[in-house]
Amino acid sequence: MHIILVYDIQTDDIGKKILHKVFKICKRYLYRIQNSVFEGELTDSQLYTLKSELKPLIRKDTDSIVIYKVRDAKWVKHEFIGIVEDKTDNFI
Repeated sequence: MHIILVYDIQTDDIGKKILHKVFKICKRYLYRIQNSVFEGELTDSQLYTLKSELKPLIRKDTDSIVIYKVRDAKWVKHEFIGIVEDKTDNFI
């Protein structure tokens, strides 16, 4: 399934450490398309693992993660306004 993940971490002293960890976890599973936005194709088990790694890090009173699930990427259309940076990793 196609996943779009968006996170918002409060950047206080503790949040800076959390932010770095959340970023590293998301980057292992998805492609970064903007500062706090990732997307990509995941299986149900990969999504479960991703969520299980992220949940212990998130402070329920200050931080949030939103995960959008789309059954097929062909239903997702992107429209960028302003600077479009290709932040995806393309290794051959």
